[in-house]
Amino acid sequence: MKPKVTIIMATYNRSKYIVETLNSIQSQVFTNWECLIIDDGGSDNTIDIISPLLEKDRRFQFFKRPDTYIKGLPGSRNYGLDLAKGDLIIFFDDDDIVHPQNLELCVEELSKQNVSFCRYLRNVFFDDFDYNFEFSKDYTSFFITKSDVEKLLINELPFNSCAVMWHRACFEQNRFEEHLMYAEEWELYSRILSSDIKGISIEKCLFFGRKHANSNTGEFYNNNPIRRASKKDAILLVIKNLKEKQLLSPSLLRYFVTQATDFKEYNLFAQIITLLELSIFEKIKWQFFYSTFPLRLSVYKLKKTFRKI
Repeated sequence: MKPKVTIIMATYNRSKYIVETLNSIQSQVFTNWECLIIDDGGSDNTIDIISPLLEKDRRFQFFKRPDTYIKGLPGSRNYGLDLAKGDLIIFFDDDDIVHPQNLELCVEELSKQNVSFCRYLRNVFFDDFDYNFEFSKDYTSFFITKSDVEKLLINELPFNSCAVMWHRACFEQNRFEEHLMYAEEWELYSRILSSDIKGISIEKCLFFGRKHANSNTGEFYNNNPIRRASKKDAILLVIKNLKEKQLLSPSLLRYFVTQATDFKEYNLFAQIITLLELSIFEKIKWQFFYSTFPLRLSVYKLKKTFRKI
């Protein structure tokens, strides 16, 4: 018997794009799925736009996030997790496009391999979607383990929220931190991976993300204070988890300290040092590294510029 996939889609005022996204889900080669559309309190006409599809295809279900979950993407996704009936879980955004083979290939990999998740590649596009799908099962793959958590955290091995299918068991003890309004999947996925599970990554693009300035990522890079504060909180949660599991390597700590130089308004460096309960010697060492990092970075950039001349 084929496993059932639960697709969780949080939505907020995306009536302009959501039908195109739902149509791409409806075009999946794999058909044993349910799609839970969780409205996060939007004020546009999304429900009117998608009602014909809801009536025609009962695999789509529409819910309004109750107040028992905090408003935002994490709360909406947690509500979806509590409603899910599938053996496998995947999160899709409400303005993106899904490759027709997405569910098919992920389910096949999870069925034939002793793994807990299947990661795949994601491309981005701007404005209108104009892409010819490549139908093939010819791709390379590699396994991902707890030893790769550092690669995930430094974005050497990106774990986009919509580019991973998970076994339901991964969320039995793990949920999104609902107060986070940015980097919530970065925090959660690193927490899951650090729990000593194994996954597979397939080198094939199965998802297409729409880029626009109003996205959470766009707002973060435009210095939105809510998104920035959330990233700061996510960094502290990640460090706390790694410390508890004895996975905070010197290289990862160095990475987070350098990150702290970009969050001086929150005094993130001091919060990291307090959280780690370092010895006086270690505090002095990291204080010196932190205070001299901007200068060393400037020298590095200057040398790099001269090499190009």
